[in-house]
Amino acid sequence: MRTVIARWMAGTSFLAALAVAAPAAAQETADPAVAPPPVAAEVPAVAGTTKMVFTPQDFARYAPKTAYDMLRQVPGFTIRNADQERGLGQASENVLINGQRVSSKADGAVGESERISASNVERIELVDAATLGIAGLTGLVANIVVKQSAAGGQFSWTPEMRAHFTDPIYTRGSVSYSGTAGITAYTLGLESGGGRSGAGLGRGTTISNAAGEAFEFRRDRWRANSDSLTATAKFGFDLAGGTAANLNVSAGPSWYDYRETSRRDRPTGVDRVREAHEEQDGWSYELGGDIAFGVGPGRLKLIGLTKYSKEPYISTAILDFLDDSLSSGDRFARTGKNSEHIARAEYGWKGGGADWLVSGEAAFNKLDSVSRIFLLDADGEFDEIDYPEGTGKVTEDRYEGLLTWSRPLGERLSLQLVGGAEYSTLTSTSVVGEQARSFFRPKGSASLAWKVSDDLDLSFKVRRRVGQLNFYDFLASVNLGNESQNVGNINLVPQQSWEFDVQANQKLGAWGTTQLRLFYRLIDDIIDIIPIGATGESPGNVDRAKRMGIELKSTILFDPIGWNGAKLDSTIIFIRSRLDDPLTGEPRSINGETRRLIELNLRHDVPGTQWAWGGGFFNSENAAVYRLTQRYRSWEGPYWLSAFVEHKDVLGMTVRAGVSNILNARSRLERVFYDGRRTDPVASRESRDRLIGPIFSLSVRGKF
Repeated sequence: MRTVIARWMAGTSFLAALAVAAPAAAQETADPAVAPPPVAAEVPAVAGTTKMVFTPQDFARYAPKTAYDMLRQVPGFTIRNADQERGLGQASENVLINGQRVSSKADGAVGESERISASNVERIELVDAATLGIAGLTGLVANIVVKQSAAGGQFSWTPEMRAHFTDPIYTRGSVSYSGTAGITAYTLGLESGGGRSGAGLGRGTTISNAAGEAFEFRRDRWRANSDSLTATAKFGFDLAGGTAANLNVSAGPSWYDYRETSRRDRPTGVDRVREAHEEQDGWSYELGGDIAFGVGPGRLKLIGLTKYSKEPYISTAILDFLDDSLSSGDRFARTGKNSEHIARAEYGWKGGGADWLVSGEAAFNKLDSVSRIFLLDADGEFDEIDYPEGTGKVTEDRYEGLLTWSRPLGERLSLQLVGGAEYSTLTSTSVVGEQARSFFRPKGSASLAWKVSDDLDLSFKVRRRVGQLNFYDFLASVNLGNESQNVGNINLVPQQSWEFDVQANQKLGAWGTTQLRLFYRLIDDIIDIIPIGATGESPGNVDRAKRMGIELKSTILFDPIGWNGAKLDSTIIFIRSRLDDPLTGEPRSINGETRRLIELNLRHDVPGTQWAWGGGFFNSENAAVYRLTQRYRSWEGPYWLSAFVEHKDVLGMTVRAGVSNILNARSRLERVFYDGRRTDPVASRESRDRLIGPIFSLSVRGKF
C-alpha cells in the first residue's frame, strides 16, 4: 500500500497505481492491451456447413471474468433470453451450454453463463439453428463449451445512485463458486438483484378540459424500489455408461415498494394532495432436473420441473383536500399463488443421414388468487366491500408431442422440420361459475439454412406458435395507478400465430459483422382490451392482427482505419402492427407496441493500457395504449446518452464507473380521458413531464 500511495502522489491515477501493485496472480491472463479483436475460425459442422469458433484468447482485450462477459462481446451476436411460455416447449433462448438446453425456467443458459468462470470456457461456437436437432431455435445460436478445470469463483458488485428522488442501491451483486467432487460438478450462487427508479417535479403535470383550458396543476414525485435475493445450485453428474444427469435449484424472496406524492393545485376549487403506495413482498422457488442415457440406437432424456411463487400485493391511494372536506381513498389487495409442474421426455437418434428427435411434454399450471377492495370511511379507516369477482382459480393441463427432423440437403443447405400438436384443457372457477374448455392445436416449424458464400449465411423459418396467457386476466382487478379496472374474462384463449423470419448474417472481414432480420406475424386471437357487458372492460381476444418489422444488428471494428481497440455495436429496429380496434372497428397499432428502437454502444480498449472507455445512445418510440375509457402513451426520452470508463486490472478486478441520462431524458405521459367510452366526447387531457436526472453506476467484478 505504501508503494500505491507513493505512485499516486507522484501523479499516477489511483486506479492505475493499484493495478501496478496487483499481485502476480492477477497478471497471468493474456495482456488485453495488445490482444487483437475477436476473429472467428471456421470449422466444419454438419455436412456442407461451418460454424464460427471463438477461443478465450479472442476475448483477452476485454479481460472477461465469466462466460457471460465473453458472450456479450461476440461480434454480431445478440443474446436472446427464453420466452416465458407454458411448460418448456420448443427452445427459444439462443444460448446453449455444451450443446444442451438448460432444464430451467428461472434464468436458463444465459443466467448460468454468469456463473461460469471465463477460465473454464474452452470456446464459444456460433452455428445456425437449422443445423441443430433442437426444435424452436432460429438464427445464430451460441454454444458455450465448458470444461471444469479447477475450483474457483467469481463475484460482482453493481451499486447505483441517482441524483433525484430515488434511494441508492448498494446491495446489488452476485457471488458464485464452481468445482468438482468425484463424478459431480457443482455451481453454487447467491444473487442480490433489484433496481431503483424515480422521477418528479420538472414541468409537472397539467390537466385540461376538452377545450384545452387547464384546471389542475400537479407537482408529483415518485420512487420505486425493487429487491430480490436468489440462491441457486446446480449439480451435474457424470455417471457410468455415458449417463449424465443434472439437478437445478433456485429459491428466494423478492420485495417491491412504490411511493408517490402528488400536490394538486386548482385555480378554482379546493387544492388537494394524493398519496399512493404499492407493495409486494413475495417469494418463489424452482426445482428441476434431467437425466440422459443411451437406449437402442439413440439417447433418451427425461426432464422434470416444478416451480411455485406467492405474490401478495397491496395498492393504496388516499386523496386529502386542503380544507375541511373528508379524505377519500381506495385500497386493492391481492394474494396470488402460482404453480407449474412439467414432465418432459426427448429421444434422439441418427438415421438416413438425418438427426431425429421425438419429444413429449405434460405441463400443469395453476393460479389461486384472492382479491379484496376497501374504501376509506369518515373515520379514516378502510372498510372492506364485497368483491367476489376478484377471487378464483384458473388451471391449465397441457400435453404436447413433436417430431423434429434435421439434415443437410447439399454442400451449403440444411433443413429442419418440426411437426406436432398440443391438447389442453383450460378451467376457470370464480363467482360467475366454473367453465372448462378443451383445445387441439397443430404446431411446428420449418427452418432452412443456406451458406451462400464464405461470408454470407441466410436462414428462413416459418413457425406455427401457441402463445401464453396471464391467468390473472381471468379475474377482476383494479389498477389505482392508471385509474382503471378489469372486470375479468373467463372466455380467454391463448393467441396463435404464423411467424415468418428471414435472416442474413454478413461478415465484413476486418470490419466486423452485420445481421439483417425481416419478420412478419399473422396473429389469431390476440390479447387486447375489449368491451365486457355494457360498461366493463378487460383483456380479451381479438380475431386478427399482424405485425411486421426489420431489425439490423452490427458490430463494426475500427482497427482497419487505425483506431485500434475501438468498436461500435448497433441495433436498429422498425416495427409496424395492425389490428381492428375492438370498440371502434378502426385499424390501429397493437397496444404499447415498440415502433422504433435505436441503440448504439461504443467501446474503446486503449492499446498499451488496461483502460477502456465508451458510451451509449438509445432512442425508442412505442405505440399508444387503448383502453375503453382512455388512451395514453408513456415514454422516457427522447434520447438517452451514457458514458463509462473502465480499468481491467485493479488488484485483479475489473472496475467500471458510468453515468447515464447525460441528455436529461424525461418521464413523459400524454393521456386522454373520455366522457364514457372512446366513442364519446373527450372529457379531459393529462400532459406529464417529470425530471429523472443523471444516474451514476459502479461495477466491480473479479475472481477468487
